[in-house]
Amino acid sequence: MVLGKVKSLTISFDCLNDSNVPVYSSGDTVSGRVNLEVTGEIRVKSLKIHARGQAKVRWTESRNAGSNTAYTQNYTEEVEYFNHKDILVGHERDDDNSEEGLHTIQSGRHEYAFSFELPQTPLATSFEGRHGSVRYWVKAELHRPWFLPVKLKKEFTVFEHIDINTPSLLSPQAGTKEKTLCCWFCTSGPISLSAKIERKGYTPGESIQIFAEIENCSSRVVVPKAAIYQTQAFYAKGKMKEVKQLVANLRGDSLSSGKTETWNGKKLKIPPVSPSILDCSIIRV
Repeated sequence: MVLGKVKSLTISFDCLNDSNVPVYSSGDTVSGRVNLEVTGEIRVKSLKIHARGQAKVRWTESRNAGSNTAYTQNYTEEVEYFNHKDILVGHERDDDNSEEGLHTIQSGRHEYAFSFELPQTPLATSFEGRHGSVRYWVKAELHRPWFLPVKLKKEFTVFEHIDINTPSLLSPQAGTKEKTLCCWFCTSGPISLSAKIERKGYTPGESIQIFAEIENCSSRVVVPKAAIYQTQAFYAKGKMKEVKQLVANLRGDSLSSGKTETWNGKKLKIPPVSPSILDCSIIRV
């Protein structure tokens, strides 16, 4: 008897958008197909899928225990958003090599549809950071007697929309700051800054209009600058690890002593950047 072989096992998603990229939000139905191609007839115990969504953080810190003794402290935490399992072919038991209850698959290409619904509660947007990630995936497993399981995992993207038209994100933001420069025993005058932007919430591709006045009463030449930073915070075991990354910046003209510069809507464009994550207990962006 000639045993058949598994030529390929793939996963494809039914995309909901024109870009043909699998992107979903909470409450959406994720559907797709497990594609199996075999040469010759094979007998299988089961073909399963396992879908899961998970946020995970991990980092290490060196600790000094005294007497020249050091050790490494690990910080890890996980949050599970959903865990779905389904059997597409066969039965649940796949831990033995019994010949009973096997399903025969003929030579050729076969498609097995799957479908599951994401939770209605808010999900964290897919994210990859230095000390943590938010990932969603579907894993397919083909089990046959006397063979190791054939496994394949494919990720999909979850994007949780944030409504920037809420009153809190539409409110203008303003601030002032004054700094005095010192050099040894000499103290120069202050550098003062007042700045304002039209609102708090923006999306990538938009430009932030900056209204500012910079007054240089010091004895030095200063260069006014504006920048956007993305702050990533990771939480585990009561500790927090923070990473700050420069996203975009701009600079004005050099400002000599006694001069003032005014920005009347100077534009700082927001480049493509991962969206904010506000509904995850262990990762905040």
